[in-house]
Amino acid sequence: MGGQYRITGDRYPRMRRPRRRGRLVVLSVASAAVLGVGGWGTLQLIDVFTGDDAAASTSGTKAACADTVSRTPAPKALPAPGTITVNVLNATTRGGLAQKTADELEKRGFRIGEVGNATKEYDKKVKGTGVFLGPATAGDTSLPVLGTQLADAERRTDPARKGAEVDLIIGDGFESLTKKADADRALAALTEPKAAPAPKKNC
Repeated sequence: MGGQYRITGDRYPRMRRPRRRGRLVVLSVASAAVLGVGGWGTLQLIDVFTGDDAAASTSGTKAACADTVSRTPAPKALPAPGTITVNVLNATTRGGLAQKTADELEKRGFRIGEVGNATKEYDKKVKGTGVFLGPATAGDTSLPVLGTQLADAERRTDPARKGAEVDLIIGDGFESLTKKADADRALAALTEPKAAPAPKKNC
């Protein structure tokens, strides 16, 4: 064959495409960059959606804990014996029992109202030591205070009853009021309770 290229011998030259190493390197670097940016973006999104929630959750828990502590009710103040008027009524067949009991209660600081026999509703119908009876508002005020003077007496409230006076209705099982020393200790424990251990806070 003539021309610029001549073929000699029995072998033909192999025609190869030039290797494109430069393009492969560029593609590899670009891929790595894309993956890196994508991973960083994913971490940022996770941080946005979880970090704020965790902070909000922590803040909310602390706020709830503080709110619980702030809403803890203070102990209710109880009335002093001198502000409580007691009607002493005898439901037994023993004469003079109401007056004797009223005199002792007066010595212990209580005000005395009516002294006499119990009404028909209770007369000769109280088998225990006695019944303390008062309006609905006396259930957690006057009755607990008066109850320290006769520890095993029954306590009742009457929603229809008006005023603040309370009754001590003496029953068949009555012998005497609780000893003054014991009643004073019970009254002190009632009006000045010991501080309870502080509850554990999971905040």
